[in-house]
Amino acid sequence: MDFDQLFSNFSNYKVGVVGDVMLDTYWWGHVERISPEAPVPVVSLDKRETRIGGAGNVALNLVSLGAATSIFSVIGEDEAGKTLNNLMFEQGINTSYVICSNTRKTTDKIRVISRHQHMMRLDAETTTDLQHSIEDALIGRVTDYIINEKPAVIIFEDYNKGVLTQRVIAEIISVCRQHKVITAVDPKRKNFFSYKGVTIFKPNLKEVKDGLNLLVDELDIASLMKIHQLLKDQLDHEISFITLSEKGVFFQKENEAAIIPSHFRRIADVSGAGDTVIAVAALLYANSADVKLMAEIANIAGGLVCEEVGTAAINKEKLLHECRLLLK
Repeated sequence: MDFDQLFSNFSNYKVGVVGDVMLDTYWWGHVERISPEAPVPVVSLDKRETRIGGAGNVALNLVSLGAATSIFSVIGEDEAGKTLNNLMFEQGINTSYVICSNTRKTTDKIRVISRHQHMMRLDAETTTDLQHSIEDALIGRVTDYIINEKPAVIIFEDYNKGVLTQRVIAEIISVCRQHKVITAVDPKRKNFFSYKGVTIFKPNLKEVKDGLNLLVDELDIASLMKIHQLLKDQLDHEISFITLSEKGVFFQKENEAAIIPSHFRRIADVSGAGDTVIAVAALLYANSADVKLMAEIANIAGGLVCEEVGTAAINKEKLLHECRLLLK
């Protein structure tokens, strides 16, 4: 495999990401005393940091790989929304399709950290489903993008914040199928079986167990192939791609199936790894149509970002180096 050529091809692809964007805010400080007002620590603030989270982090990973990436979401007309939109724009993500609404809050997860320990997390967000008129606008923008820009892939990134409603999911998948656009989804339980006809269905093992109400002890190829069939019976999708935490990943397309073991890593933080895996998998499959290669490289990418503290996008050069090393 000529990995240099494979990775060079990434810049030839356009990808759209649809889903719940969020702002990850970090308040770093130190604790020297307990409050006299209540038995809680007083955190003296040293610095603030803001990062792109949720579906925005999937888009950030795609940009890091070199793909021309557009984001489709709904944010609030608030300071968090302005900050998030500016961060995405600065990173090279096309934000022109983002909808601002005065009826919703931008999801902002504020983490208070002292001595590398989380003291508290504050969430500001709206999680109700989109209003019908905003659904119309979002579906219209994605449809226009597909017709005019002809992307290779549309990725759905679902965090149960209300952007991906059943109607939005069904209508966008329908448009993608009409225009032969690959679709990939990182689902959550609420809309788990709404992604009918998707190309790549990428849950983690816990989400599969919850969605199918399964108690699975043995993680062998036979049991995972049965899970694929149970999913296919309801979704009629093309590829099951299930992340198995430290055990690696499983994939199946028609009769081709395998478990790809994980590689040894010094794990620092698993947050954001799923965002990286879906971004790499979707782009690789669009590029190569090779499901095994897709699984192998996405598996490596997920492990690499777990070595970084906090949510981090994949480093293209580091991933290329690891592919040369591990996939001879």
